Amino acid sequence: MGLRVVQWATGGVGVAAIKGVLEHPDLELVGCWVHSADKAGKDVGDIIGTGPLGVSATNSVDEILALDADAVVYAPLLPNPDEVAALLRSGKNVVTPVGWVYPSERQGAPLREAALEGNVTLHGTGMAPGGISEKFPLMMSIMSTGVTFVRAEEFSDLRTYEAPDVVRHVMGFGETPDKALSGPMQKLLDGGFIQAVRMVVDKVGFNADPKVRATQEIAVASAPIDSPIGTIEPGQVAGRKFHWEALVDGEPVVQVTVNWLMGEENLDPAWTFGPEGQRYEMEVRGNPDIAVSIKGFQSAIGGEGPEYGIVGTAAHCVNSIPAVCEAEPGIATYLDLPLISGKAAPSLR
Repeated sequence: MGLRVVQWATGGVGVAAIKGVLEHPDLELVGCWVHSADKAGKDVGDIIGTGPLGVSATNSVDEILALDADAVVYAPLLPNPDEVAALLRSGKNVVTPVGWVYPSERQGAPLREAALEGNVTLHGTGMAPGGISEKFPLMMSIMSTGVTFVRAEEFSDLRTYEAPDVVRHVMGFGETPDKALSGPMQKLLDGGFIQAVRMVVDKVGFNADPKVRATQEIAVASAPIDSPIGTIEPGQVAGRKFHWEALVDGEPVVQVTVNWLMGEENLDPAWTFGPEGQRYEMEVRGNPDIAVSIKGFQSAIGGEGPEYGIVGTAAHCVNSIPAVCEAEPGIATYLDLPLISGKAAPSLR
């Protein structure tokens, strides 16, 4: 049998992670924690729509802690360090897309202690942050010398994001500009993206200011916009940009930007994605300059199927599990793990 895996939470990433575990030749699903009492006791396969799997979901943390398992894919909406510490102390490696991509010594100390106590490893991963924001630009930079600038940027249409409460109350769309700017989104994003910037700074060797500069911009609707949260009226928030920059002598040397738009029409300022549309971009300036544009993680508007950025986030977690289980106890970042790949489809093995 393969490594025994527990899935923590069954939101979009959680469901995709379970399906990924089922396809992975070295992994076995043995448990699942759910937040909702309505899901507790149900077969996990019935929750994710695959048919019975013989694994029942539970909303008991104690049951998960007592379970014989090698790893947990920890994917709640918001991280709880106390939960992660308890999982680590129970002897379970934790792979998560909600934090700890590159924690500072102070940020990581309590969880590193818990991991050492449980003789296991914590690894933060994901999409952005957790992949395109730092891991893949660093991989690209190996083919350039004299690096002067590294950039990672997301361009996403939020009309495909099927979580209306999150879009409105967390992301701030449909709110007044003042309410959005003072809302939780900047702080929620800062933790992961500042870590991503610092990883690039440290690995490339920039003599950057210790403080990462974080800024944001707002676009409002100039006419009514149809959206998953209902009609966004003129003057309400319909576009957001977040920037994180590491500076040397006041000039950016590492920049990570998120562009979230509720479509490209009726925005003030008149932001667009440009002719390339939705994508992720990565750029390394040096000798030579390198630029990459990645498509496929953002779903087409009105298209069917899952949001592939969520699927990719889950896949990054799932495919990392064997390497994390083999790593030295503590906190392992990308800089501590070997090359990781996907696995062939079951029909091709």
